[in-house]
Amino acid sequence: MKITVMTADENIITLEVDRDESVENLKALLEVETQVPLNQQQLLFNGKEIRNADKLGAIGVNDGDLVMMVVGATAAASSSPSARDIAQNPDGSAVNPVAFQQHLLRDSNLMAQLFQADPELAQTLLGNDVNRLQEMLRQRHQQKSEMRRRQDEEMALHYADPFDVEAQKKIEAAIRQKGIDENWAAALEHNPEAFARVVMLYVDMDVNGVPLKAFVDSGAQSTIISKSCAERCGLLRLLDQRYKGIAQGVGQTEILGRIHVAPIKIGNVFYPCSFLVLDSPNMDFLFGLDMLRKHQCVIDLKENVLRFGGGEVSVPFLQEKDIPSRDQDEENLLNQASGSGTQVTSGVKANTPSQPAGDLSNSTEFEGKVARLIELGFSRGEVIQALKFFDGNEDQAAGYLFGG
Repeated sequence: MKITVMTADENIITLEVDRDESVENLKALLEVETQVPLNQQQLLFNGKEIRNADKLGAIGVNDGDLVMMVVGATAAASSSPSARDIAQNPDGSAVNPVAFQQHLLRDSNLMAQLFQADPELAQTLLGNDVNRLQEMLRQRHQQKSEMRRRQDEEMALHYADPFDVEAQKKIEAAIRQKGIDENWAAALEHNPEAFARVVMLYVDMDVNGVPLKAFVDSGAQSTIISKSCAERCGLLRLLDQRYKGIAQGVGQTEILGRIHVAPIKIGNVFYPCSFLVLDSPNMDFLFGLDMLRKHQCVIDLKENVLRFGGGEVSVPFLQEKDIPSRDQDEENLLNQASGSGTQVTSGVKANTPSQPAGDLSNSTEFEGKVARLIELGFSRGEVIQALKFFDGNEDQAAGYLFGG
């Protein structure tokens, strides 16, 4: 079997040894390779010193394992944390995660390789969350162990009875899993960023003079603001309760009404904006498709900016560190958005009252108006609601739809 020996000056030596070889004989081989006398060598495996009389196989040294060698004065300090702490526990976690992290960060070549092969682990090493690092090291160790287990099972299946139905089922499952593993490995090599965490799109925005972190969501049909946020912005007095209802989506959220127009400031430019006001304490402000379309916004992911008015104003998307911590769970946020307001996402409907307009929906003239407004890019539900609100006046309904 082959083992790797790392010296105190971080030189790597690969040796071919037998499982029944003694540690003393291994030291003799290292003396030839490193010119370090046998009696000045100390070998560490999994953070523990191994004695000269020990057999490599008996102490758990397997093919591909790493053994540390310390020399001279360093060797005398058998309990030195700097020698042991960069090793890993049997479950894959670091003996001393802080020392392990610092050791890897000092190796620029290794970090460059990690950013290519495992960007998620590399990003975790750059952070300060030691618990997250330990968790990821255990996951990687578990993945490798699982892969080795599957390889052993595949080898065993090669010698299975070809007429055994159960054995054939296992072979089929192994082939299918091998395809999945190969696909995963290819993605890890050629598309590693797919495994990194996706940060949601936020921009800085002033609503009625109050600075906010606005969540930009082109999948939400309407721009929404929470009741508490509307109150902070001094807009609750403008709430039109004729638009009360119940939004049905992922769960239900009460629609308190609508604020028809209020100023938002992007950069140094003011834009008119309308909002649905929701009873949603966990999300302040969502900038939806209605306002993105009205102000001809462009989500430019190459430059990482949101452009207004076709490019007259650009505002950068916030970095992860600038996003409110409660909003960094994108799955939770999307669930709130999809179930928190009328027309927030596709398939979400609300019971919104309208002013009496007679039985317009059955007339041929009314259907003609609906068809013409739908051609302008609005949904049938939006068109019918607007026509009923304005007693069938097509021009007023169109102006409302384009303005709101």
